[in-house]
Amino acid sequence: MASVLSPAGRADLGHGCFAWTAGAAGWGMSNAGLVTGRGESLLVDTLFDLRLTRAMLDGLAPVTDHAPISAVVNTHGNGDHWFGNQLVAHAEIIAARGTLTDMRQVGPAEMRALIAEESTGGRFARRIFGRFEYSGIDGVLPNRIYDGEEVLDIGGTEVRLIDVGPAHSAGDTIVHVPRARTVYTGDIVFAGSTPVVWHGPFANWLAACDLLLGLDVDTVVPGHGPVTTKDTVRDVRDYLMYVHQQASARFTAGMPAEEAARDIRLGRFADLDESERLAVNVHTVYRELDPALSPIEGPRLFDRMGDLASHSPCPGH
Repeated sequence: MASVLSPAGRADLGHGCFAWTAGAAGWGMSNAGLVTGRGESLLVDTLFDLRLTRAMLDGLAPVTDHAPISAVVNTHGNGDHWFGNQLVAHAEIIAARGTLTDMRQVGPAEMRALIAEESTGGRFARRIFGRFEYSGIDGVLPNRIYDGEEVLDIGGTEVRLIDVGPAHSAGDTIVHVPRARTVYTGDIVFAGSTPVVWHGPFANWLAACDLLLGLDVDTVVPGHGPVTTKDTVRDVRDYLMYVHQQASARFTAGMPAEEAARDIRLGRFADLDESERLAVNVHTVYRELDPALSPIEGPRLFDRMGDLASHSPCPGH
């Protein structure tokens, strides 16, 4: 997968834009960003726990001491992009309407309950989320909601917010800084790891990729993985198209979703990390093709991923 490697921590992207990239790979190790203007800045996302968020804010301090954070955008409602909000609660916190819906459904309490479960999903959740500390987190929600698109003025710097969801989640914001030719994508782009379609439809995510490819940008800051280019957007688009095609064929053949996830061979996508997310993606395709199919509660989706992860991959899978 194409990427431009960046060191962990603060990366100066030029034109007043910065990326904060995770120091390790894996579930929940998310990125954030900072857009500066005259005397103020915009933070794009907080991190999965208070320790990580404090470290980020300390790392950004050489910049924010001169341009304090006046606004925060949460790109979507997964906890690894907003659980640190309480540390920037002095700022205006902005999100799309669907993002707020997701935040209200799954907050810190729900994460604590998930990792405490004695089930396949609970054990899997403890394995992938065990590095994070959810105690002491106050789920501070956005205090400003937008619909569709919004343009912000951050100390003279134009910042465009575009809700491209529902796709990865119920609301997915991309943050475009035209003069910097830079876009912060949230989890519409995963660099080096498997996209997960919690919500869908797939068509919206594909349209979001097309929108990103049409922007006049050189630098793409993904929700996870190294700072990258449009080549990774194309890779994400190709993965989504491939999985939708493969899952649809198995749906038509009458294969149950869990069996289909075990049966699909990932080919050139087999080297992506967190490949067990395929279980969620196949279920989302099946629900699109059969709207009468009952949704599966979040913890049970972790059951399916844990089950898939427990199967040793075969060549090309």
